[in-house]
Amino acid sequence: MNYHLVILKKAYLELILSGRKTIELRLSRGRLPLFGRVQPGDRLFLKISAGPVCAKASVADVKYYQTLTPPMIAQIKRQYNDQIMGGDAVWESLMDRKSGLLVWLQDVRRIEPIRIEKKDWRAWVVLSKGKDFGLLDEAGI
Repeated sequence: MNYHLVILKKAYLELILSGRKTIELRLSRGRLPLFGRVQPGDRLFLKISAGPVCAKASVADVKYYQTLTPPMIAQIKRQYNDQIMGGDAVWESLMDRKSGLLVWLQDVRRIEPIRIEKKDWRAWVVLSKGKDFGLLDEAGI
């Protein structure tokens, strides 16, 4: 089992916490660094962009995509957007992406906010001991 830090815009995190957004979508122009590194059972720390970590979740399922095309992305939108909750402008901005993943969320729960020192631009971080922003200690790992 792996632990991850997932950075989200506040609106998307609120949708996750309300139970309306149950799938997190990540697409990339190149090969997705997360490819093969997110598995069912993994644990997620959910952080507001420029804000605190304020929720936890588990991965129920994952679906990976390689060599995406605009028609494939449009199909993902048709099939899953009721769970992804992306607006049309967001989807339009993603049409040039080549790889990605869908992450089904479960066991979502709000936690007491935790402020961490994160200065880089990564929007998803696979955590490891010593490179975990202190979050694994918080989780008792």
